[in-house]
Amino acid sequence: MRPPTGKAILFDLLTALLDSWTAWNQAAGNEAAGRRWRARYLELTYACGPYRPYEELVREAGRDIGLNPGAADRLEFGWPDLQPWSGATEAVLALATSHPLGIVTNCSTRLGRLAAKCIPVDWQVIVTAEEAGYYKPHPRPYELALKQLGVSATHALFVAGSGYDLFGTTAVGLPTYWHNRVGLPLPHDAPAPDVEARDLTGLATWVNAHGAAQSVPR
Repeated sequence: MRPPTGKAILFDLLTALLDSWTAWNQAAGNEAAGRRWRARYLELTYACGPYRPYEELVREAGRDIGLNPGAADRLEFGWPDLQPWSGATEAVLALATSHPLGIVTNCSTRLGRLAAKCIPVDWQVIVTAEEAGYYKPHPRPYELALKQLGVSATHALFVAGSGYDLFGTTAVGLPTYWHNRVGLPLPHDAPAPDVEARDLTGLATWVNAHGAAQSVPR
């Protein structure tokens, strides 16, 4: 089989490809509590600087909004059953034969690799916040994925699930398709994405418009 020759495509995992929103809501007991919990967790990740354990931040965020400690246990217990958004698996598989694929995700290495199995594809790289030493949108996770793939940012693309990814991808120079599945507003002062869509139906067309990849000179 010929190796993939198209541009490398990096994916956010927990919001671009998987419906982690429902998992947080179910673990919290209802959607309102789930969204407050997730929002507090995001505040902690953006403020923490160097990596702090993902599981620790999830529990701390739950305590901060008054959730029962069992909520974090329920979230982790359901991790292997995270569901892809409709169309996500098909979109990734359609690109897998022609493009190197990678994941850049904000969680522990253990949970990141577990969640990656929810999309049945051979990922070339899986970079977690734990491995990178920082949470996105710090540039380090994106840069580490590019290094492991052996490509520069000009020969790669990123599929974001969160608008906050745009701070990081812009800093690194990665063209970005924002899969804004739940219709969130663009974060204040965030750069605009190349594409914003509520699904992944236009992803292949956008990717193909960017041409072939070249390896980073050695």
